[in-house]
Amino acid sequence: MHLNFSELSPLQRYLTIVQTVTPRPIAWILSDSGEGRFNLAPYSFFTAICADPPLLLVSVGKKLSGKEAGQVKDTSINIRERKEFVLHIASTAQAEALNQSAATLDHAISEVDTLALATAELPGFRLPRIADCSVAFGCTLYRLDEVGNAPQSVIYGEITHAYIAPDVISNADTVPPGIDPQKLDPLAKLGGPLYTGLGDILNLPRPE
Repeated sequence: MHLNFSELSPLQRYLTIVQTVTPRPIAWILSDSGEGRFNLAPYSFFTAICADPPLLLVSVGKKLSGKEAGQVKDTSINIRERKEFVLHIASTAQAEALNQSAATLDHAISEVDTLALATAELPGFRLPRIADCSVAFGCTLYRLDEVGNAPQSVIYGEITHAYIAPDVISNADTVPPGIDPQKLDPLAKLGGPLYTGLGDILNLPRPE
């Protein structure tokens, strides 16, 4: 089948992209809503883009449902206003909580509280991390662009601090430590309601 994207609707393009650009890593982002409340939401238009400076990129669309459909998401508002966030790498054990955190809630409602998720200190960073996540990055806003016709908020976060759980470290004698991907067990996004874990791991040394 050949698809001419100029003849497809934005929804048809989206469905084609998310069912083929897979699996996608998921950024589970905690941001500060103000007044002691934390927003938590997952985003799979996400990747690492640079090591110097250390940058992660997340694309955040508009709200899709409810009375606030079409409005800017809380994650974008919070990061734009307060300039920092914590990006987690969730495991497959956290799939249900992560999926539930995608629900469209009023700005005054915290997903962290609603889902009764424990938080812990991220040393050196103002915001906490989700306690059960094995990897958390404390990020400051490096840049925010608006792209597309929606538009999407493309958020560049600069990593200033990182937490890595001891039980996913395979070699603690190096800096940075070696990380066992099977123990990390990262959750990934497919199309629609589908998620996946790692599956088989291939070891293919890079050719000279």
